[in-house]
Amino acid sequence: MDTQKVQSYMVQEQTQRVMLESLLNRLGELNAIGASLSSERDINRLLESILEAAKKITNADAGTLYLANAAGQMLTFEILHNDSLNIRMGGTSGEPCTFFPIHLYIDEKPNHAMVVSHAALSGETVNIPDAYVAEGFDFSGTKNFDSKTGYRSRSFLAVPMRNHEHEIIGVLQLINAQDRVSGNVQQFSKDDQQLLESLASQAAIAITNRRLIQQMEDLFESFISLINTAIDDKSAYTGGHCARVPTLTMMLAEAASRSELGELKDFHLTDKDRYELKIAGLLHDCGKITTPVHVVDKATKLQTLYDRIELIDTRFEVLKRDAHIECLEGKITSAEYAARIQQLDDDRNFLRHCNVGAEKMQEAELARVCSIAQYQWGNPQDISNQGASSVSSKTSNFLSENELENLCIRAGTLTTAERKVINHHIEVTIKMLESLPWPMHLSRVPEYAGGHHERMDGKGYPKGLRREQMSVQARLMGIADIFEALTAKDRPYKAGKTLTESLTILGQFKQNGHIDPELFEVFMREKVYLDYAHRFLSPEQIDKVDEANIPGYAP
Repeated sequence: MDTQKVQSYMVQEQTQRVMLESLLNRLGELNAIGASLSSERDINRLLESILEAAKKITNADAGTLYLANAAGQMLTFEILHNDSLNIRMGGTSGEPCTFFPIHLYIDEKPNHAMVVSHAALSGETVNIPDAYVAEGFDFSGTKNFDSKTGYRSRSFLAVPMRNHEHEIIGVLQLINAQDRVSGNVQQFSKDDQQLLESLASQAAIAITNRRLIQQMEDLFESFISLINTAIDDKSAYTGGHCARVPTLTMMLAEAASRSELGELKDFHLTDKDRYELKIAGLLHDCGKITTPVHVVDKATKLQTLYDRIELIDTRFEVLKRDAHIECLEGKITSAEYAARIQQLDDDRNFLRHCNVGAEKMQEAELARVCSIAQYQWGNPQDISNQGASSVSSKTSNFLSENELENLCIRAGTLTTAERKVINHHIEVTIKMLESLPWPMHLSRVPEYAGGHHERMDGKGYPKGLRREQMSVQARLMGIADIFEALTAKDRPYKAGKTLTESLTILGQFKQNGHIDPELFEVFMREKVYLDYAHRFLSPEQIDKVDEANIPGYAP
């Protein structure tokens, strides 16, 4: 008898030891789960992890995670897993939860008929051994589900999730606890309940933190959008630039991250890297908020508040009038008059062509502008102290110094001083971004955004950095900025170039040390340019590209 007692005691002791070890193991799992939940950024994966963790520590066969809506009037199905039926809904599964939400109030009265609604309303855990014999709750929906699927829902454990402000944000409901040895369905134990309550508390904190972070990120991105809207509204001609460059930047970044060649084989983007680069792309031109509109929108060389080419047209008319008078007075012949009129018309058309700034001017063209500038024209001046009928004619050069300077711009429409004003935006961008208290995961935003006008050979601006001094992110943003500018069809001074024209120029930039050669290879090889074109370019711009003829690229 004593031997039997000893054996029985030993069995009980062994059982208790196993149970204790199991509980300690589950507590360890719970701690590990809490650490992993705090680091998860994606809300869908976070919710999935919470439900899977709940099922694991209680050995439950199925479970559902509900979240309360913003108004606190209903619980929506977010994640539903059932191992026996191989059901995965919500989260990252790709299968939406098609069940109707559970209303917490019906006809303005609290709905305590459902297990999860009661748990949410009361803030209390509900532990039911067998739903089919339980009283006080409506399990008609559960029984209907079972009849359709052949499942047998038995034990239930519903735990409310309460945030740091003691608000119920959702409910974790598990179904059918399974014995870890036999696999038989059993009631959820007190240990199960305590572990799940602890997990629910951690889960509520993780969900709330993730929501708060998401709200802060949304607010931050909305503020960035506000700045870009102000820039775009300031200049209709660059309205899409602030949106297109970040998109192209991310497209090229993803292609570079997939590359297994050269230096880029070690370049791989994490979710944090992607977000940091996205923010840098959105803010890359924030300094343009200080750039004067008349410089940004300068469509022609002579444009200020208006295009001064019209004033020059008037002067040509004055010279033609003077030639006509000279012909009438017999000072020149009809042939000389016709030749002078033809010359003046040619000169006017020439200056109009120069004013557009679409092509690089040659030395002969610059000399011709200077020659025209020396024409003399009479500018009538009223002399009031000599009577209204007395008029003197003051002769001056045909073009003013400012007009001559602008018409002699070799390429584009901006003078050297105006180009400095435009270029200053990147210095303002860097100054603005470096003044912000960036969190660690966004600390490189100023460097990425501030480097998109640098060159690989050190001839860029504002810092004159060389390739080895720049991050891959800053280098790829430079390519995105250039290609967007080449293909943009909303610039005041040019039409959007075709793919072939744009890639030819980009290839030349690669050859002369302007852009990163490896990223240019990825841009071409991965057809990033074509993906971008289908999204943002006009059909007439998307011509057939012969990659063999693109400078600096060998297909």
